[in-house]
Amino acid sequence: MSREPARSGPKPSQGVEGHCEPRFVPLREVFEQSFADGLEDGASLSLWLDGRPVVDLWGGVADLESGAAWQRDTLVNVYSTTKGPTALCAHLLADRGQLDFDAPVARYWPEFAAAGKSQLPVRYLLCHRAGLAGLDRPTRLEDLYDWQGVVQALAAQAPWWEPGSRHGYHPITYGHLVGELVRRISGRSLGTFFREEIALPLGLDFHIGLRASEDARVARLVPPRRSEAARILRDEPDSLSGRALSNPVIDPRAAATRAWRGAEIPAANGHGNARSIGRFYALLACGGELDRVRLLSQASLERAAEVQVAGADAVLRVPVQWGLGFIVNGRPGIYGPNPQTIGHSGYGGSFGFADRAARLAMGYAMNRMGANLAGDVRAGRLVEAVYACLT
Repeated sequence: MSREPARSGPKPSQGVEGHCEPRFVPLREVFEQSFADGLEDGASLSLWLDGRPVVDLWGGVADLESGAAWQRDTLVNVYSTTKGPTALCAHLLADRGQLDFDAPVARYWPEFAAAGKSQLPVRYLLCHRAGLAGLDRPTRLEDLYDWQGVVQALAAQAPWWEPGSRHGYHPITYGHLVGELVRRISGRSLGTFFREEIALPLGLDFHIGLRASEDARVARLVPPRRSEAARILRDEPDSLSGRALSNPVIDPRAAATRAWRGAEIPAANGHGNARSIGRFYALLACGGELDRVRLLSQASLERAAEVQVAGADAVLRVPVQWGLGFIVNGRPGIYGPNPQTIGHSGYGGSFGFADRAARLAMGYAMNRMGANLAGDVRAGRLVEAVYACLT
């Protein structure tokens, strides 16, 4: 994994604030070292053990232009780290008997039956096997803000491959596919369902469709100078990866706009911080119950972690094990040594995971975006440090 060079301009403070239990001081030191090495501008880090926060750190600069410091409650767009919370919405409906993962999508969304998709099962949407990794219709970034326009295009579209025959990451369409199922069943948008059924009961400061009143808390993303996605778009626009990433191209500068923040793009525009991500995964690490709030049965949690497909992902071009909406760690894994750990990472470097064996959960969010399409050197350092502290 490549290391991004240090940038000119305002430098983040090296002072990291927050709480860290003595056992995890080496983790704090690794977090601080990323600032010292010029790999971070602003970031937050959270670790939960047995349902209890043991590390809650933040530091650096939230906005390089103004020099505003990263605060305890700073939010940031975490891109595909949003997919984990989106998946849990579907699992809640399944837990209540309202959604059958083996049923055809068209049972809940009749228009989806078009173009040979009448028998495509719900589970294919959650494990990236549906063949709808991108849109055929020319699409601008602004078009993503029109929910009905996107879901109508997806309903009408033919799959890019025979559903179930392979898996290829659905970077943007995943959220609209799963979100429309949630809307059809619950009568509420994905963002509203998430807020009312998950965020409020758990006390999560995580938002899919951010209200304007929260804008002052949002950190400004710093795009990478060079990225793997940009290289693919330049050199291989007609490849499967290029098609999935190019229509539309996701420009990190758009994350600073009210239109992007306020829209519901459940694959990519969740706004939160490490504390909210860590607390979300603490629920999963502790069997679906946290602080006497049970949101998910043990059976549903086990189902979420069942490996649906494994091997080289046709879009990401790296080996991935997909559960139902979550990455299943495997061995070796990106989320530590436990092969049954589940989580999700986001464009630029954010991530969260739940190690159910250790009852451990972790969240990380930052504004300096890494260059790789999958994986980040900072994340690797942090995960390695956590498990070193546990031994």
